[in-house]
Order: sequence, then structure tokens, then C-alpha cells
Amino acid sequence: MFNLLLEPLSFGFMRDALIIAILLGILCSVVGSYLIVQRQGILGDVIAHAVLPGIAIALYFGIDIFLGAFISGTFSTFVIGWIESQSRIKVDAAMALVFSGFLALGIMLISVLKSKVDLHHFLFGDILGVTTEDVFRTLVITAITLFFVKFCYKELLFYTFDPLGAEANGLPVNIIKFGLTAAITITIIASMQAVGVVLVISLLIGPGATAYLLVKELHQMMFLGSAIGIIGSVGGLYISYYQNVPSGASIVLFICGLFLLALFFSPSQGILTRRSGRKKNRSQKVLREVTVKRK
Repeated sequence: MFNLLLEPLSFGFMRDALIIAILLGILCSVVGSYLIVQRQGILGDVIAHAVLPGIAIALYFGIDIFLGAFISGTFSTFVIGWIESQSRIKVDAAMALVFSGFLALGIMLISVLKSKVDLHHFLFGDILGVTTEDVFRTLVITAITLFFVKFCYKELLFYTFDPLGAEANGLPVNIIKFGLTAAITITIIASMQAVGVVLVISLLIGPGATAYLLVKELHQMMFLGSAIGIIGSVGGLYISYYQNVPSGASIVLFICGLFLLALFFSPSQGILTRRSGRKKNRSQKVLREVTVKRK
């Protein structure tokens, strides 16, 4: 058993992939927690697909694709807000339009500009192909994002649960909103290398959603979600190594499996445990009623 854990570490690409998996497990869980409590999980999927035009343009002009993806992904959120504020269109419809529009624009730009974008790699990721530079970049992104969350935790908490109250109390809600959007965008960009845009939303939402079924406080949700994210990412990576299956899909399926366990067996929210608890309470009630009647 011990050898099964150590064998993959003899390869440099697996060591880099494991470091990336651990960092993303923490980063995605912390940032994704805000999306879950705000009920905006689909926003992560929109941003993930909206980065494609930026990547295509960045490759055409020979600039860093990270910069192009960040600008494109962040701009998509402003477009959503602009559509919502300037028309009767609700936010869900605006997200759907931006999602499809930016994705189509990206595919068109790849064709017209003849950008050398590997769509399969972009859509489904390849964590085993990460480099030392990718590891360093993900480490920096994780450190900066966690510092931002720690430093602004109270403000983010207030804004997340009561944006109108936060604005009434004089908090710079526009700056907070932009900072949160930026954190979501760079998290998604960092995760694309591992699982691709098709599966990135599962890595972003899955660990936090699992923790949401087990704990009540936001900070507990972040800590537990980070642990779940690490277990899911590393576990999926080992499955990918030994079973020779796609790494992105393995990671996401592992995380989804953990979510299903929590969904069915969570002590307070589990489908099966909740039913057994109701039956137990009902039996105790009947027993008390019988006892009272006998007296």
C-alpha cells in the first residue's frame, strides 16, 4: 500500500501534478464557497468559457495567455452586469447569453486568427502536463488569493450575505465585487490546466458543496472544503496514474463521489440519515404517547 503511494512520486511530472492538485484543492474550495452561498455557481462556468477569446487573441499577438484570459473572463462579468442593468433581462438569462456568445466568439477567433489553441487540451485539461513554471504560478495565485480572503474576510462575509446592507454601511461594494470576480477568474484560469473549462466548475463548486452539507459556518465550509478538495484532487490523480484514464475526469468524478457520500450520509443533511432520524423521532413520539396513556 505504501509503495502504491510512493511509486508515482519517482516521476517529476507526477510531483508537479500533485503539488498543483493540492494547491487547486485549497484555492477552488475557498473561492467556490462564495459562489455557493451567493447562489451564483453558474457564474464560474460562464467565466470559464468566456476566457477563450482572450486566449485566442493573446496567442495571436504573442502575449501571455494568462493576461488575455484574465481580461476576457473579467470583462464577461461586466457585460453580464451591464445587460442586467440596462434591460429587463434577468441575470440568469444574461449569463446564458454571455456564456454562449463568448464561447462562440472564441471559437471564431481561433479559426480566423489561426491561433494555435489545442481545443481538446483547453476543454478537458491535462494536469500531468504541468511544468515547474505552472507550479510556481499556481502557488503565487493561491497565496495572493488566500491573503485577499483573509485580509477582507469580514467585508466579504457581509457583502456575500447582505450586499445592500454592506453598501448602506459604507463598504466599497464595487471594489469588493471586482476583487471577488478577479479571484474567481484567476482561480478558473489556474484550474484550466488541470481539468479544462468543461470540468472546472465541478472543481470549483464540488468541494464547497460537499462541505456545505456537513457544516454551517462559512469559515468551516472553507476549511473542510479545502480538505475535501485536496483528497479529491490527489485521489483522482492517483486513479488517473494507475488506471491510465484522463486526469481531469478522474479528479471530478472523485469529487462528485465524495459529494454523493455527503448527500446520502451527512449527519444533519443526508437523505438516508435524515429519513432514519425522522423514523427514530416518530418511534420515540409513539412510545411517549403509549407511556402517557398507560399512566
